[in-house]
Amino acid sequence: MPSRLASALAVVLLSCSFALAAEPLARIRVSDDRTHFVEEGTGRRFVVWGVNYDHDESEVGRLLEDYWDDEWDKVVEDFREIKDLGANLVRVHLQTGKFLKAADQPDEKALKRLGDLVKLAEETRLYLDVTGLGCYHKQDVPAWYDALDESARWDAQATFWKAVAGVCKDSPAVFCYDLMNEPVLTGGKNPESWLAGDSLGGKYFVQRITLDEKGRKGEEIAGAWVARLTDAIREVDDHTLVTVGVIPWAQVFKGAKPLFHGPEPGKPLDFVAVHFYPKAGKLDETLEALKVYEVGKPLLIEEIFPLGASLEETTEFIERSRPFVDGWVSFYWGKTIPECEQVGDIPNAIVAAWLKKFRELAPAATQPTNGPKH
Repeated sequence: MPSRLASALAVVLLSCSFALAAEPLARIRVSDDRTHFVEEGTGRRFVVWGVNYDHDESEVGRLLEDYWDDEWDKVVEDFREIKDLGANLVRVHLQTGKFLKAADQPDEKALKRLGDLVKLAEETRLYLDVTGLGCYHKQDVPAWYDALDESARWDAQATFWKAVAGVCKDSPAVFCYDLMNEPVLTGGKNPESWLAGDSLGGKYFVQRITLDEKGRKGEEIAGAWVARLTDAIREVDDHTLVTVGVIPWAQVFKGAKPLFHGPEPGKPLDFVAVHFYPKAGKLDETLEALKVYEVGKPLLIEEIFPLGASLEETTEFIERSRPFVDGWVSFYWGKTIPECEQVGDIPNAIVAAWLKKFRELAPAATQPTNGPKH
């Protein structure tokens, strides 16, 4: 009898596991009180624990569009590895030049592959943070795109987002659209270039949205740009969350205030996405800077890594930010923990140690709870 009972129980448990596996992926929305993320239907709080999948492990750091046609199996494998780390979200970075053949002509081949990526996300039950308008590899930026003036460039960007949203709109796996990675206004080095600052590892992650302020205030420019692109998205998708991932200027300049997530420019945006790398010995200051971005919406740390602080300090920063943060997105570059350890150098050892810690923290970080943030 005991063995038969055990067998019967095993069948029930197995059936339950299949039922859970078949449960549709819930779309994520902002809570009714606008303070955190919840699963649509259940109302359970959703906390992001994800990775940026912004380039691969090769020496040149290939971007996703560089290999997803010929090496789709690698993308599938990487998503499985990300899932094994305990993540629930992947932030992908789409390049403008790969998705637009001309200012008013989307690339249908790239859109089809994006559709495959959305299906993969559904299959692996990983949400997607779709970040667009990348110009990370300067050599891949079309000459026609750089030649456009501000108005025409924004129109091309709207074409990009309407096309991307058209592919993504029906999938609950698409968590959000991030309009652009770290946009800025004018100023700084090379003020006549749309790409701002120096390259990092051969990549340009910061991009201007204008080359001439023409007497306008920064809030006016940022607000017009955000409205132009969110309106384009809302023409085809009226429900997927929209944000902009920004540089935390409050961490750089005392007294700095949010621009893109300010009271007027940020009105169309559903939540705040900010990129925070803790600084060694300055956790208190870093946390105070982070609180500047509490503006009455969910707050997501869309980039974090032990770059300027130790693993222990970065972990402490995450723990201390829990009361007012709704998720953290680190990095995965296609190399597993054993593969990093096998290389044997210091950079790979740091990555391996961080991925172990990331995996260790995952169960508590992703555990949904009822009600608002504590």
